[in-house]
Amino acid sequence: MHATRLPIWWVCCLLLLMVACEEADEEAKSNNYKFVKPRHFPAPTYNFDKNPITKEGFELGKKLFFDPLLSKDNSVSCNSCHIQSTAFADAQQHPLSIGVDNRVGLRNAPPLTNLAFMPEFFWDGGVTHLDFVPINAIESPFEMDEKLASVVEKLNANDEYRQLFQMAFSVDEITSPLMLKALSQFMLLMVSANTPYDDYILGDVEALSKEEVEGLSLFRQKCGDCHSGELFTDFTYRNNGLNTDFKDQGRALITESENDVGKFRVPGLRNIARTAPYMHNAMFTSLEQVLDHYDNSIQHSPTLDPTLEKGISLTENEKSKIITFLNTLTDHDFRSDRRFMNQQ
Repeated sequence: MHATRLPIWWVCCLLLLMVACEEADEEAKSNNYKFVKPRHFPAPTYNFDKNPITKEGFELGKKLFFDPLLSKDNSVSCNSCHIQSTAFADAQQHPLSIGVDNRVGLRNAPPLTNLAFMPEFFWDGGVTHLDFVPINAIESPFEMDEKLASVVEKLNANDEYRQLFQMAFSVDEITSPLMLKALSQFMLLMVSANTPYDDYILGDVEALSKEEVEGLSLFRQKCGDCHSGELFTDFTYRNNGLNTDFKDQGRALITESENDVGKFRVPGLRNIARTAPYMHNAMFTSLEQVLDHYDNSIQHSPTLDPTLEKGISLTENEKSKIITFLNTLTDHDFRSDRRFMNQQ
């Protein structure tokens, strides 16, 4: 028997189809590393022209994020205090974050979400550019307790890292600015905007239940002055009446103004149901406790936010509905996005 020969035109079509599929697959993979602004979000504050995200840069930043080499004793990584399942907040069972030698930090590690849109960082706003955020963690004696120069030295002594930096930035020598840019590329893609609330805002009126819509309305009335916009923060610094003894002076540490004593950044609320404990000092372990505080436990001091002088009057039913709404801000896709998982 003779083998059946395919017509040449058919073989050519098949080859073209295979090439097209490969190109489409490569394009899809490339899109995984593109920053896409959700259409209902504000414009990003980060200048991508000075640090465009690439696959190589993102993967390098990811490796650095999970590597305890950044700490003094090689025991603590960025991921130690920023866990994906809790929207990159601290998932450990203790109020304040813990660094090298089990040293207890001064504040609750905030979640790393939608950083491309933030004008300032940390609870006190002490850093104004994402590229410089990791320096605080690396050099803090309560976190990684390392020197930036020492980290760079360790990276340059590592053949794998030298190769990865060459691939990402076409350099033969690793420098701290490039290391920080790689970490930023990884963190910049931590965009959380795929929740039932987002579906509702973008036109799907069935995305929220009746009680969730009522909770949204109550939230806007009771909490919307501070937690405004699609990021649920107005980016201001406020004293929200947690205490009257300010061992941590908050924003005043940066501005050196008595008017800022006890003021801390208004946090965004996306994935809030997954990021307990709450407040800069991890004072509350549940959303119920947070709302109870605003309802009946405000502590008065000279810098207390004027809007909280009389607290925020809330019935138990209103609290329940607001919490029901806050649960619609959980982005399950973001919390399980394989791009951010350590697969080594």
